[in-house]
Amino acid sequence: MGKQIVIQPVTRIEGHAKIVIQLDDSGNVADTKVKVVELRGFEKFCIGRPVEELPRIVTSICGVCPWSHHLASAKANDAVFGVTIPPAGKKLRELCNSVAYTEEHILHFYFLSGPDFVMGPDSDYSVRNVIGIAQANPEIGKKVVRNRHFGARMLDIISGKSIHPVVAVPGGFSKPLTQKERDVLLPMAEEVLEFAKFSMAFAKDSIFPKYLDAVKTLGVIKTGFLGTVSDDGALNLYDGKLRLMKADGSYVDFAYDQYTDFISEKIEDWTYLKFPYAKAWGEGFSMDINDPKGIYRVNSLARINVADKISTPLAQKEFEIFRENFGRPAQLTLLYHWARLIELLHNAERAVELLNDPEITNRETRTPVTPRAARGVGCVEAPRGTLFHDYETDENGLITNVNLIVATTQNNAPINMSVNQAAKMLIKDGKYDQGILNRVEMAVRAYDPCLSCATHNLDGRLPVRIDIVDSEGILINSIQN
Repeated sequence: MGKQIVIQPVTRIEGHAKIVIQLDDSGNVADTKVKVVELRGFEKFCIGRPVEELPRIVTSICGVCPWSHHLASAKANDAVFGVTIPPAGKKLRELCNSVAYTEEHILHFYFLSGPDFVMGPDSDYSVRNVIGIAQANPEIGKKVVRNRHFGARMLDIISGKSIHPVVAVPGGFSKPLTQKERDVLLPMAEEVLEFAKFSMAFAKDSIFPKYLDAVKTLGVIKTGFLGTVSDDGALNLYDGKLRLMKADGSYVDFAYDQYTDFISEKIEDWTYLKFPYAKAWGEGFSMDINDPKGIYRVNSLARINVADKISTPLAQKEFEIFRENFGRPAQLTLLYHWARLIELLHNAERAVELLNDPEITNRETRTPVTPRAARGVGCVEAPRGTLFHDYETDENGLITNVNLIVATTQNNAPINMSVNQAAKMLIKDGKYDQGILNRVEMAVRAYDPCLSCATHNLDGRLPVRIDIVDSEGILINSIQN
């Protein structure tokens, strides 16, 4: 067996991972693996705690997407207690979700993926970052920082905390929104909307046309998709029904608490991440890029694919353009970036709509709850994809079982497949450079993975394996605890 290439760490993602590329004797790619080198233990140490504590605990899974875990946990609590939350409480939760989306999508497009497109994938790594973007385009840099700040500031005003929130509670929302707060928030939301419009136009005019060849070739795989839609088939990021779509465009809709009938999880011994797959298709699991089985994707591209429409007018217009150009379902992996900007625009529109809704300042935001033995499934569309929180409690409301299926976990298999495709396309006869390796990383960054959220280990161990290889790269011994 030939040389091994290790990309560690994978840069400009949330969390820690490495890419291992194994070359054959001819210098061509024999195999690749995206290995996650961290873990979380939330599924275990939440057991025994009062269920109402979990929305305050699970926000600490991640400092980048705490709102998604907070809201999914709150919805799971609603289901456990069997309550319907007041309209104002639901709208405040959705408002926070939309604002968090704008902050997250700005972060990914400009800070994480943007340098590859603005500075170029072959540019020196020292300028292939948000600082490089700001130096090359200072006016854009100022807009980026200002509007991402608005996202954090709006969440702080609504909830008292922009990171690790505690405001969503079983049965609703703990803090009503005052008219004075609404009047402060609305101008910020309107400016973010203008920035979202600018970002969409900027990308379509100056970014995407330059990289259409890369879009058509890099990390391309063929899979199914999963996302949430309203009863009328419109994109819905906070509540609705799940839609699981095959690669041929056919789909089935189901309720959140039925997810175990459609999705299962596979474990591999070389990574902490599990591999969810569509067991409902009855074809098993395979990451063979030429003949995948059971593989589906989540996140922005998946949501745009499964949706029939978008409820806000500007995003709907861009949605129609996207679908006319790329069809349904669109399979090109780098189109995640385009879809993400459509969602940025939709969430900015939706935040303005909600702040203009008279009911948003209604002081009835919470329904009282009573402990009981029950199971509750909460699900939201996190910026990085569909997020499940599944809780079981005893008669005292204490947690007896927790299952978290995180968005990035569901994209684990597709990420590995896209990296495999990219590496095999780019590395030939043992020839590669930093630009080529960065393009392999781009296949990962398209999914905007959050590995801090995604890593779980079933038994709580931290296994360590030491591989000893000779000067030819041949494994001669392996030691494991």
